[in-house]
Amino acid sequence: MYMTVTQTVEIPADRRITLEVPRETPIGRASVEYKIIPFVKENTKRKMTPEEEKEWFEKNAEWLNKEAMDVLEYQADIWGDDNE
Repeated sequence: MYMTVTQTVEIPADRRITLEVPRETPIGRASVEYKIIPFVKENTKRKMTPEEEKEWFEKNAEWLNKEAMDVLEYQADIWGDDNE
């Protein structure tokens, strides 16, 4: 006889869960299977840790500085450059 039990649980930070079986479950040896299917949308991006964010900024510093300078040059043209 096979029994399927489905239960939604919250996975805590220590990643430990307790398995409780129905009273109808026979006592003795049993084979237990479980699947973990996260309720996470596939399109959802994971947020970077502060260390990953710092590493990304350090790796892309040159590009970020160039982009910032391009934006500042564009803004200076709009406001009028008094140094001309």
